[in-house]
Amino acid sequence: MEQHLIEIEGLKKTFQGNPVLNGINLRVDAHQLTILIGPSGCGKSTLLRCLNGLEQFDEGRITIGGLTLEKNHREYKRTAHNLRMTVGLVFQSFNLFPHLSVLDNVAYPPMIVKGFSKPDARAQAMTLLEKVGLRDKAEMAPEQLSGGQQQRAAIARALAMKPKVLLYDEPTSALDPALVDEVLDVMKELDSEGITQLVVTHEMRFARDAAD
Repeated sequence: MEQHLIEIEGLKKTFQGNPVLNGINLRVDAHQLTILIGPSGCGKSTLLRCLNGLEQFDEGRITIGGLTLEKNHREYKRTAHNLRMTVGLVFQSFNLFPHLSVLDNVAYPPMIVKGFSKPDARAQAMTLLEKVGLRDKAEMAPEQLSGGQQQRAAIARALAMKPKVLLYDEPTSALDPALVDEVLDVMKELDSEGITQLVVTHEMRFARDAAD
């Protein structure tokens, strides 16, 4: 088994002089579902954004799947781009493209970023939508879906890039309580398939039940 898929060493980040991440050290093994918990504003979301290169950090080092990101490294921008190719991020607000169908939301990223042909991308998208229970919603617009269905579509979109790890930033916080379990069930199924997941959540029941 591949160990320590994610390694964070001495990570620091400040906003306007206020420390948000103060020397974070963290190792996440491959094939594990790891939960990050803590009060609002303690830096959990900032940590995720640093992990996939969306946020620049001030000090420290991040290594994911052999790619190492360091502040002021001359290859920083290229490495951050390569990280985003291998690290999927699922946001709490879904962030689906409103002008595209659910199917095209999932098919579009690998076409643009990885050069998939349209038929191949759409075929993969249909497989992933079936995995998350949305095959029958493929031609709908995102606004026609419930919040839980939109979040499952967002997970399918992240999986379309074949990431080494999936990051989730409070994926159920924008959902009605009745819709939470349908998203968490998908995450549990992905865990059973060995997909590495790092999840920021306030769902303590899910953390106790599912986390490694």
